[in-house]
Amino acid sequence: MATEITIDQIHQYEGQEITLKGWVYLRTGKGKLQFLRLRDGTGIVQCVAFRPDLGDELFEEIKRLGQESSIIVTGMVRADERAPGVPGGYEVGIRQLTVLQNVADYPIGPKEHGIEFLMDQRHLWLRSSKQWAIMRVRTVIKRAIIDFLDDHGFVNIDTPILTPSAAEGTSTLFEVAYFDEKAYLAQTGQLYNEANIMAFGKVYCFGPTFRAEKSKTRRHLAEFWMVEPELAFCDLEQLMAVEEQFVSYIVQTTLQKCRHELALLERDTTALAKVTPPFPRISYDEAVARIAAIREATADPELKALLALEWGDDFGSPHETELTKQFDKPVFVYGYPSQVKAFYMEPWPGRAEVCKSVDLLAPEGYGEIIGGSERMSDPAMLVAAIERHELPLEHYQWYVDLRNFGSVPHSGFGLGLERTVTWICGIDHIRQASPFPRTLNRLHP
Repeated sequence: MATEITIDQIHQYEGQEITLKGWVYLRTGKGKLQFLRLRDGTGIVQCVAFRPDLGDELFEEIKRLGQESSIIVTGMVRADERAPGVPGGYEVGIRQLTVLQNVADYPIGPKEHGIEFLMDQRHLWLRSSKQWAIMRVRTVIKRAIIDFLDDHGFVNIDTPILTPSAAEGTSTLFEVAYFDEKAYLAQTGQLYNEANIMAFGKVYCFGPTFRAEKSKTRRHLAEFWMVEPELAFCDLEQLMAVEEQFVSYIVQTTLQKCRHELALLERDTTALAKVTPPFPRISYDEAVARIAAIREATADPELKALLALEWGDDFGSPHETELTKQFDKPVFVYGYPSQVKAFYMEPWPGRAEVCKSVDLLAPEGYGEIIGGSERMSDPAMLVAAIERHELPLEHYQWYVDLRNFGSVPHSGFGLGLERTVTWICGIDHIRQASPFPRTLNRLHP
């Protein structure tokens, strides 16, 4: 009797009769042979139909199968290193086949399609091998994030999605009606995490966050997932040590567990293999000088214009891209001007115009994947910062209270899941790192 299995288990059943349930990814053949690429969510395997074994009626039915037809296949597993698939190296000689639905006119064929068409068909495009591989990598990255934090004493505490006030800047809020009050979709869970560390020491939240930036760049989504660890009794230097251990674990775990998916994506993993501590660290001042030198040296007038920068400006994608080309690992840039960072960041000793902030920039031009800082721990200093940013103090009084009752030095950061997936997968645009991306011009499907 045939054993029902999934494709990722097929290497365990060489020479045995098995049953697979899935969808036809591709069908080819000629004469007495038909080759089906069958996918089931765990992998892809080649199934071979031979007319003399199956009879004319079933063989003809197989020849009529369209792309994405749903079927049940029973057959014998045999090793063949030439057999295509994920992971490949095995094929199934079909003995029985049941058609659940024969699909005609599947809208995404092997021909080239424009990106807008594919995004309109996102609910179907997810079935393609590369999109499948990206989502599998995303899942492994999520698990690595959780495993690292859980194993290092962090407590997972959920934070609100509906908030009464801004955390990162009032211009990037999505406003929603909340009974008789205004509320906003959360830009971050960080402020609430600062309350949580006073109870638990080390915490993290992990969930969707929302930014209403009217940006069309390849690095921006309106809705994305972010993990936000926060640590009591932690300064900026200690925070960077945690970040480099964290990111290295994520990358090395993904390399170990997603070999087939990264190969399917044709990802050159040479640079990823180098992602181990320590990471280089440069100040914002040094980064500005490096960018100025790159701008001075380039003969490309377009790049020269893109790299225009004055001290006090935040970095854009071109600045981050050119800067990271100088390093073969992620690089920390610390000590940004206070004017381009959030109100709650601790000032740099002796330099009020600079804050104890740090961004981690991924190599190969992928830019910022982490933003973090040491937080203000003095209540009077925090009140002054809130007033300076013209924020309503009554909305932040609870946040100030954290400094009135047992304040300690503390720090934290946020890692964007989709940006990390984009970098590790080596893909061009962040929209492919989200199952159903939300961007400035896309709310459907």
